[in-house]
Amino acid sequence: MSEDLLNIPCTTIKGEQKTLADFAGKAVLVVNTASKCGFTPQYKGLEKLWQDYKDQGLVVLGFPCNQFGKQEPGDEGAISGFCELNYGVSFPLFKKIDVNGDQAHPLFIQLKKKAPGLLGSERIKWNFTKFLIGRDGKLVKRFAPLTKPEELTGEIQALLSQSI
Repeated sequence: MSEDLLNIPCTTIKGEQKTLADFAGKAVLVVNTASKCGFTPQYKGLEKLWQDYKDQGLVVLGFPCNQFGKQEPGDEGAISGFCELNYGVSFPLFKKIDVNGDQAHPLFIQLKKKAPGLLGSERIKWNFTKFLIGRDGKLVKRFAPLTKPEELTGEIQALLSQSI
């Protein structure tokens, strides 16, 4: 994995410390999420990607964020319960973070730097921005919130077919 992405500590929604190194050799889809967003139904598509491809080496990681329209107001327990109850989410979720600004999580600082958005902007514009990372730990592509999870199938299949 790309060394600067590899060792950035992240805290799961249950309080466990993880880094992307824990997912070495897997393709990783990192998504900033929210429970009260127009894109929230994408949880269903993200869960489907996870279920369809986890045995082939895909990991979906959800990072709740309350920076866009205060659309993730709950605490970790409320977020986890909502995702499980309403969308059957079983992929790993992490503690609520900021993705922009002075308090932005270091993982998202690096992801934005490596895959800027439209016109080179490093800023994340809204919830459900997605970053796809290859089995080798290199960032492959950034996807806008409007890109539905099912639209990533081809890219995910291509990544999973590559040897490490």
